[in-house]
Amino acid sequence: MSRTGSDLPPDELLPAVEMETGGPVTSAVIWLHGLGADGHDFEPIVPYLGLRDRGVRFVFPHAPRRPVTINMGLIMRAWYDIGGADLQGGVDEKGIRASAQAVEALVARERGRGVDSRRIVLAGFSQGGVIALHVALRHEEPLAGVIALSTYLPDASARETELVAANGGTPIFQGHGTEDPLVPLERGEQARDRLRRLGHPLTWKTYPMEHSVCPEEIDDVGAWLRERLAG
Repeated sequence: MSRTGSDLPPDELLPAVEMETGGPVTSAVIWLHGLGADGHDFEPIVPYLGLRDRGVRFVFPHAPRRPVTINMGLIMRAWYDIGGADLQGGVDEKGIRASAQAVEALVARERGRGVDSRRIVLAGFSQGGVIALHVALRHEEPLAGVIALSTYLPDASARETELVAANGGTPIFQGHGTEDPLVPLERGEQARDRLRRLGHPLTWKTYPMEHSVCPEEIDDVGAWLRERLAG
């Protein structure tokens, strides 16, 4: 595994951690962390995904720092503000759209590096998953797929009038903990059902865990990625 850094000014690109699995890069996975974490959060799982020498570049951007209402206004890395534990009211649509635009810039950079859009996967955990889904549903070119872990789908992220036909059938892997106290399983199931109604081929997996990941989920994600990025 090779490791590089990306620390361009914030008005150009989000700073990010990068890892490559070896071999000429032909695919990219842009993976968004959850609230209060950073781009290093999912870096350790890369060697366990079974992608060695398959030419995959992982990009783990750091979310901007901002005050988060649910955490008493403390400033931390967050893709958008969260106003309440129910995740229902007061959706920070402005923050979601700003982060989505920043992620679109990372996708554009991978395209500029020669990676075909059909070999780019967007991934995210918790609110990172919200942004990954938001971007994928609107992206103008077809993508390889989306990994959405322990996440949900605000109404603002699935407005039919904004969805793009190019990604109308994008495959999605969705995993969720059955004991998740922060994003209840019901919210994950609602997202699953909404995405299926929109026509997405969706792989749904649950695991006996809280708001986290587990070895079984990592294995499942690896298998799904290998299938999506085969060839």
